Amino acid sequence: MRRVALIYNPASGQHYRGRRASIDKALAILHEVGVEAEALETYAPGSAGVLAAEAVQRGCDTVLACGGDGTVHEVLQSLVGTTVALGVVPLGTANALAANLGLRSTPSKAVRKLLTANPVRFSVGQISYQDKAGTTRSRYFTVAAGVGPDALFLSRLDPSLKRRLGYVLYIIEAFRLWATHSFPLFEAAFVERASDKPRVEQISQLLAIRIRDFGGVLHNFAPGATLHKNGLRLIAFKTRSRLSYFRFLMTVIVGRQTFSREIELLDAISVECRLTSGTAQRVFAEADGELLGNLPVRIEIAPQEVTLLIPPDARP
Repeated sequence: MRRVALIYNPASGQHYRGRRASIDKALAILHEVGVEAEALETYAPGSAGVLAAEAVQRGCDTVLACGGDGTVHEVLQSLVGTTVALGVVPLGTANALAANLGLRSTPSKAVRKLLTANPVRFSVGQISYQDKAGTTRSRYFTVAAGVGPDALFLSRLDPSLKRRLGYVLYIIEAFRLWATHSFPLFEAAFVERASDKPRVEQISQLLAIRIRDFGGVLHNFAPGATLHKNGLRLIAFKTRSRLSYFRFLMTVIVGRQTFSREIELLDAISVECRLTSGTAQRVFAEADGELLGNLPVRIEIAPQEVTLLIPPDARP
């Protein structure tokens, strides 16, 4: 780590008023050990990726994404396929990747940990989807991608309320969605690791998960999920029952979730999702907590890799 760009979202998380002071402390720590570092503030949605691409062109060997999973997701798009390392400094409302890497502490402590981190190459997930204009686009992801209610949930979040209420808003909106959503079915064609032929199912929610620990109550949401695997750990909800969704969430909270034919855990190489014939409702897609678009969707492991800074005590 010789030349570093810290890219931060000034409005990310609940404690955004003290954001610049946290960034200045992180810069001071890097300067103390002789690292050339600069802080770059995002200025619009998607600008974190632009700033990361510019940092790569200037010769930075490391980019620290200082924010939540959304900031990390934007920076990731410009680093996949390069040798520039990605470091995560938790400053957002949702910091799932940071939690998975054992970076739950203050930004200053996270930066000190990253100074002793190991750069490790990992495969990334890739999701192709349809945007509002009907154009097919794709994004890389490290945490998870989802199709169904979780993406609809993200579409309903108010950014200003999110900054004010944090996880409280997540709970409110999740309950509202659970109580009012119809959970429409769509078609998913899985290519499992043990078979070359796709298996087609009617499902209401799909989650493709790449990390073990989301932090908080989602400590081990999808057993067996890990960045080290060149495959997808999928949870497929083959039900429209609100009671089944509620029961599953409660078992996750207490760490005793079990899977069945109704809510299935499986390993796959890829999955394609499309609307069931006659369905009028839009079904949304997301990746790393960022709303992307809608069906049709394809999720797989990308042939490219990213270099991620892993603290010595992390178990990703």
